[in-house]
Amino acid sequence: MNDINSYFMSEALKLANISFNLNEVPVGCVIVFENKIIGKGYNQVEKKSNSILHAEMIAIQKAIDYIGYKHLLNCKLFVTLEPCTMCAGAIILSRIPFIYIGTLDPKSGASKSVFNILESDELNHKPIVEYGLNKEQSSSLLKDFFKNIRAEKKRTQSI
Repeated sequence: MNDINSYFMSEALKLANISFNLNEVPVGCVIVFENKIIGKGYNQVEKKSNSILHAEMIAIQKAIDYIGYKHLLNCKLFVTLEPCTMCAGAIILSRIPFIYIGTLDPKSGASKSVFNILESDELNHKPIVEYGLNKEQSSSLLKDFFKNIRAEKKRTQSI
C-alpha cells in the first residue's frame, strides 16, 4: 500500500468519526486531485433528514464545485465503506478513475458485495477499484456503531 493513499484514507476515517459522534452510520469520504483534498463528506442522513446525504455524495458535490466541471477526471476517491447503489452511480457519472474502499458492505454494497456497479463492463466508465485500505479501522468503527445501536435499543426496550 502506498503511504499517501493510507494518509488519505485516514482523513476519510476522521470524517467517519464525525458521523459516528453524530449517531450517523460512520462513513467518511475524501476526493483527491493532485495530492490535495478537494472534496470531503461524512454521512448526514439523520442529522439533516435527507436520504441522499451520504459521505460520497457530499464529497462529490464539493469536488465538482472545486473543479468547476461535472467530471472528476484525474481524481481519487477514498471511502471507508463500500458505496451503495446511489453512490456507485454518482461515482460512475462523475468519472472518478480511482476508488479506494476501506471495508465491504455485505448488505447493500454496490461495488462488489451485492452488486458490482463500479466494475461493470456494461457501463461507459469503469474505475480502478482497490479494496481493504485501512480495512481494520473502517470495519471496527462500523461494528462499534451498530453494537451501540443494539445496546441502546435493548436498554430502551427494558424500560
